Amino acid sequence: MRAIYDDIAPRYDAAMKPLERWFLSRWRAEALAYLPTRSRILEVGAGTGLNFRHYPQGSSGVASELSREMLRLANLKNKPEGLRLVQNDAESMPFADSSFDAAVATLVFCSIPAPAQALAELRRVIAPGGRIVFLEHVRPAGLMGPIFDALNFVTVRLCGDHCNRRTAESVHAAGMKIERLEQRFLGVFNLIVCRV
Repeated sequence: MRAIYDDIAPRYDAAMKPLERWFLSRWRAEALAYLPTRSRILEVGAGTGLNFRHYPQGSSGVASELSREMLRLANLKNKPEGLRLVQNDAESMPFADSSFDAAVATLVFCSIPAPAQALAELRRVIAPGGRIVFLEHVRPAGLMGPIFDALNFVTVRLCGDHCNRRTAESVHAAGMKIERLEQRFLGVFNLIVCRV
């Protein structure tokens, strides 16, 4: 998985630019607005740092990412003072229990090999009562669901992307309390705000 994203990294921002202009940048800003100001934040799957400009005022913490090349590009972007970049996978985080006040993951859980394990790690490193915000593309309900199941065979082989995950159900099964669930683009995208 790391090699795939190291290879994608140089083209990632250019590929995402149309979507960022159309809706993603606005949605990123909305998602990160749910994080508390002046808090210690963990970002899981920071990629090339497209969320950095939306971080709450006075926040610090860690932006973690599996890909070395993604982190290299993220390091070139303006980031909040006190934000450290760390290379690690989401399923085994090198942080002590309750290290952070809040966490965010945007367009990440589709590519994590063991999402249940990553959610358990998030619960461990976020302080009790802390908030976690997800902005993810997911398997939509209804007639589009089977289409995404079929597409999944292709997307997993191309770039390790599971386009048919049910992230809200996984978050609930991990014992997190969902405070807000917004479905966008016919349910293809979910904004999930929860507490541990």
